[in-house]
Amino acid sequence: MFESISRLFGPSARNATQPPESRLAVAALLVHLASVDGALNAIETRAIADALAAHYGLGEAEVKSLLAEARRRDGEAVDFYQFTARLSQLDEAEKIGIIAMMWQVVFADDTNHELEDNMVWRVAELIGVSARQRTVLRKKARRATTPPDRTLEDDDT
Repeated sequence: MFESISRLFGPSARNATQPPESRLAVAALLVHLASVDGALNAIETRAIADALAAHYGLGEAEVKSLLAEARRRDGEAVDFYQFTARLSQLDEAEKIGIIAMMWQVVFADDTNHELEDNMVWRVAELIGVSARQRTVLRKKARRATTPPDRTLEDDDT
């Protein structure tokens, strides 16, 4: 009897191998973000994989599977709502972590294209991260990628 109840309320075998929907939503947004400027490169792809692995504690195979599904979902999406609706329900710390990952991907190739900046702004607004917090995270991510011989004033885009 206990086994029957466990199967009813527990995760199914199919769902046990599927990534949680919030992880998939984040991955899809990161994939879209990396390609929004028209050029998804190996550096950005690695940044996405590293961000997902570090944030969610995933192994290489899990990240590879998650990214494959994220690319598929991003290709089918008509807007961000299907992704951000799930993420807006998360706690504040998780939302901030998502925006931090987005900035990590933006600055992975040492540039900040205006379309990338706009997408992070829109996603932050949709999931409930304040403009102040978004800006703090942006500056922190930029500092992490600024070479020692350059200052933030050199490239304050």
